[in-house]
Amino acid sequence: MTQPFELPTFYMPYPARLNPHLDEARAHTAEWARGMGMLEGSGIWEQSDLDAHDYGLLCAYTHPDCDGPALSLITDWYVWVFFFDDHFLETFKRTQDRRGGRAYLDRLPLFMPLDPSAPVPEPLNPVEAGLADLWARTVPSMSPGWRERFAVSTEHLLNESMWELSNIDEGRIANPVEYIEMRRKVGGAPWSAGLVEYATAEVPASVAGSRPLRVLMETFSDGVHLRNDLFSYQREVEEEGELSNGVLVLETFFGCTTQQAAETVNDILTSRLHQFEHTALTEVPALAVEHGLTPDRIAAVAAYTRGLQDWQSGGHEWHLRSSRYMNEGALEADRAFGAGVLGTSALDLAGLLSAAGAERLRAYTHVPFRKVGPSQLPDFLMPFEVTLSPHLDGARHRLTGWMHAMGMLREGVWDEDKLDAYDLPLCAAGIHPDATADALDISSQWLAWGTYGDDYYPLVLGHRRDLAAARAVTARLSACMPVDGEEVPVPANGLERGLIDLWRRTVADMTPDERRQFRSTVDVMTESWVWELSNQIQHRIPDPVDYLEMRRATFGSELTMSLCRLGHGRKVPPEVYRSGPVRSLENAAMDYAMLLNDVFSYQKEIEYEGEIHNGILVVQNFFGCDYPTALGVVHDLMTQRMQQFQHVAAHELPLLYEDFKLSAEARETMEGYVGELRNWLAGILSWHRGCRRYGAEDLARRAHGFVPDLVPGVPFGGPRPGSAPVEAPAPVPAPAVLLPAGAGAGGFGGGAPRIPRGTGAAAEFTLPPQTAGDPADTTAPAVAAVPAVPVVPVVPATPASPAAWTRAAG
Repeated sequence: MTQPFELPTFYMPYPARLNPHLDEARAHTAEWARGMGMLEGSGIWEQSDLDAHDYGLLCAYTHPDCDGPALSLITDWYVWVFFFDDHFLETFKRTQDRRGGRAYLDRLPLFMPLDPSAPVPEPLNPVEAGLADLWARTVPSMSPGWRERFAVSTEHLLNESMWELSNIDEGRIANPVEYIEMRRKVGGAPWSAGLVEYATAEVPASVAGSRPLRVLMETFSDGVHLRNDLFSYQREVEEEGELSNGVLVLETFFGCTTQQAAETVNDILTSRLHQFEHTALTEVPALAVEHGLTPDRIAAVAAYTRGLQDWQSGGHEWHLRSSRYMNEGALEADRAFGAGVLGTSALDLAGLLSAAGAERLRAYTHVPFRKVGPSQLPDFLMPFEVTLSPHLDGARHRLTGWMHAMGMLREGVWDEDKLDAYDLPLCAAGIHPDATADALDISSQWLAWGTYGDDYYPLVLGHRRDLAAARAVTARLSACMPVDGEEVPVPANGLERGLIDLWRRTVADMTPDERRQFRSTVDVMTESWVWELSNQIQHRIPDPVDYLEMRRATFGSELTMSLCRLGHGRKVPPEVYRSGPVRSLENAAMDYAMLLNDVFSYQKEIEYEGEIHNGILVVQNFFGCDYPTALGVVHDLMTQRMQQFQHVAAHELPLLYEDFKLSAEARETMEGYVGELRNWLAGILSWHRGCRRYGAEDLARRAHGFVPDLVPGVPFGGPRPGSAPVEAPAPVPAPAVLLPAGAGAGGFGGGAPRIPRGTGAAAEFTLPPQTAGDPADTTAPAVAAVPAVPVVPVVPATPASPAAWTRAAG
């Protein structure tokens, strides 16, 4: 059969190594698979299929250092997961039996009890029999924390097969962001990372949930899945009718040829591997120091990281050899440098240095403060109408008094002019139009606090290039949010004073567990500001996937969702919020809003602030294209994310309600939640159009460094020279109800742009000719305020009030 495209040149600088216990694993797993009923008579595989797939070779390449029994157990796990995939395909995907597939998947978690001594049901098929056997053999030697993580990733791997089944049933192809998110669960690489821990060393519980370890796992996952998509396109798309393949997703999104889509998938794969390396070499060592890890724990993290690296190179080698995939001629082509030596397919050094090296360098060569002209605004898709709160005018007046009382207009970051221009109560009024006056005040104040904080970090801390101080400030902010009666630090500045006040008024009626959950979402946002500072200091434009995911944090989006869910009480089971459709709904809304902000703030961030955290710039850097083309890509992605939001609300949520057998009250709560998110989206667009933060005239008249005649405050307190001390404000009475009720760049790097098309939305936009004179304040310091995007907790006092926090401004 003719291949649909030529495989691209892969970035893989680590030679694969082969475990010496390969033959032992092959013999053991063949006997095991037969004993579980997976071979003759299963209707899925014969012995010849198992031999041809050679999962023993896969595991020997991907786990080269473990002993014989461990390799045999790991190989059994991979035989089981591939058998499950084929069994689910034949039994439920081909027949489109959604009800049967749901019942089949609901039984599997019963075979993974966290307590190994707990009884399990009698297996009814080879998948259940295999899972029961493997779980019993694996978990006794692992910690309870690992068991829980591995059980969750296994459930995700199994349950998200329903997402693939639903897409096949609807004939729907995912958008790129949706696809990468869901592929991590469906594709099983997070599950594979758990087995890497089994083969190497468990990561310490104290850092298992940290950003660096999460990024290692996610970049590993994306690399594994995108590589698999390239090799499996022919089998999945042409032979099996699969719609969940990255090459097909980009073919559809860009309207390009299969070859162009394959090359772009490989570019993303390379970028993700670069991100893996960057994280391993910069963030992981800093994490070890920050958490005071002992040498044995540092060694465990290093062994795990090396294990993920071995999996990448070994997985590539196996894909070149397995009969399961499209690889005709690939092995010979990759052997040009290694002269046919086993495991040397990664050693085409000339290609690596010329291509991957240039890609890596591009991220560091952006020229800041380039004149780009006014931000170009496309025709945004916004199907929801905005309604403003009647309490808007009063909220504007009261916010000014609160900001003065907190001391945030006397520290050199903001003054009254900026506060008035940003008009954050306008954003709050659109997000929750039915809020009481008290609730709108608190929401406006949260917006102002979040926006101010996001300006404060780069201006005060970035100006000093002081990450240690930024981390200390972030730790103090976390301490300002007591969960269960802990002592609150004496506020050292307006940022801390404002947070202490807002925290007290917002969480008064929350349980300690709810406060802990809520505080974690604030911590995620403030820690993401440190991530931005780190990139700014390194002058590094983020990887596209890392940018999108971290932008949700810097945008304060998780705060929105967390406070809304807390406001729903116990009407909706927690597992519903953790489900794929609900997370898909929320992420689609987050991405639309944050990319909307990037479009409006492009001139402000690129020309006036020297910022590198802007989605349009990230696209320019990745594809080596110009502003109008990158804007077109971002606009297309926004449109598809909005369409996905509507699709999930209309089609996937009703199925979810049936799957979980939700009560009428729970369904009504979920529909109210969708309504809150619609208000959130419409309100954010209305605010961007109505405030005076992004327009060319407003930017030209405003200073973009420290407020003139004000010396910035010292991060850890002490009076600013020449200033009067700021007294602690009088307590502000809490509202009656505190919870939501219902709620290359074109200038660098040679060659043509790498974007796989030249038409579409991007063709609509052209930059206006430059006029004489530069509206930018050329005397402003080279370090300017990073775009702020506030966070608004919604504290409505009536059941009809929407509940949302948003980081509104960039």
